[in-house]
Amino acid sequence: MSIKTLKADFSQAQKVLEDYISDPQTWIRLEHAGNLLVDCLNSGGKILTCGNGGSLCDAMHFAEELTGRYRDDRKPFPALAISDPSHITCVGNDMGFEQIFSRVVEALGKPGDVLLAISTSGTSPNVILAIESARAIGMKTIALTGSDPHRLTELCDAVITVPYSGYSDRIQEIHIKILHALVHYIEIKLPNT
Repeated sequence: MSIKTLKADFSQAQKVLEDYISDPQTWIRLEHAGNLLVDCLNSGGKILTCGNGGSLCDAMHFAEELTGRYRDDRKPFPALAISDPSHITCVGNDMGFEQIFSRVVEALGKPGDVLLAISTSGTSPNVILAIESARAIGMKTIALTGSDPHRLTELCDAVITVPYSGYSDRIQEIHIKILHALVHYIEIKLPNT
């Protein structure tokens, strides 16, 4: 790999971020999602998160920022990433990989809770099934995805899309910034709760 290749990676990442920032819908979608999360926590609800591969790592990171801390000390917020390996392998083996997230949603989700689901493609069957299960319970749903249109656009209460349809790494780079911004938004709206 040459310096030229390394620079090209950073330039492409910068362009995806600039495209995301320049879209006026970005700020409307982010605020809407942030308000769903704040309303959930303010009403005594919890946040469940899910995703596959790197998106699962992002879902786990988001949950731990809420239960731990982000920038300032505060009371922990109830959040859980659906990431238990024993659950995932049990349900994947016995019921099918499509149900690994929906089973936890059905077990732990309550009306007023929020499911934040991450899928760079917007087409992951296990993420879609989790969202459908959450909606059936009366949970609110938020999706982080790449370029739409895709099924999540129709299913979720809030959809935050990154305007890129290439490799998932560029989308994931923006997703982590989005997740940090949402945690920061929550901390500002619910200080010292």
